[in-house]
Amino acid sequence: MNKIKFEDKYITPSKVICVGRNYVEHIKELNNEIPDEIVLFIKPNSAICSKIYKPKDLCRFEAEICFIVESGEIVGAGIGFDLTLVNQQEKAKRKGLPWEKAKAFDKSAVFSEFKKINSWESLRLELYINDELRQIADINLMINKPDVLLQEIKKYFSLENGDIIMTGTPKGVGFFEKGDRFFARLFNQNMLLIEKLWIVE
Repeated sequence: MNKIKFEDKYITPSKVICVGRNYVEHIKELNNEIPDEIVLFIKPNSAICSKIYKPKDLCRFEAEICFIVESGEIVGAGIGFDLTLVNQQEKAKRKGLPWEKAKAFDKSAVFSEFKKINSWESLRLELYINDELRQIADINLMINKPDVLLQEIKKYFSLENGDIIMTGTPKGVGFFEKGDRFFARLFNQNMLLIEKLWIVE
């Protein structure tokens, strides 16, 4: 079972619960419709990884503010990437089929370490690729804030200690190649909480 680091310990999430279409500008850049209700999907533990690997198929990165849950509440925050096999997703959309092959494949949920937080209202994520600023995720830009997401998730899924919530991606998603440098920073109230460099393998 794959693990993630939370403060000074390693924990094993049973699953990753992802939120789709939670930033208006990202919805527009992919020519999607703003949903009438919160969009949820799951990545299994086998999708969790600490490194970014370039699949053989065309793959899109999406940087996200992520949370760890304990006792049903948000207790920690980290940086995550939701990787998508674009051709597989488009094929599934056209045929009205599920997206699992496109979204839940092995190593499709990449995470930094996680840090404890007392509040999430002032979190902000910045992603640079090859030294170019590509994405800024800010709680204020979310259509549905973390407390609303948590309550919606609880209606459908049991949350085990260590489970991860990915809150959706802002505009600026794109494709990547081996050797690309992903550098991300997570701030809380303008204080640096986490910074991490990945080089695509």
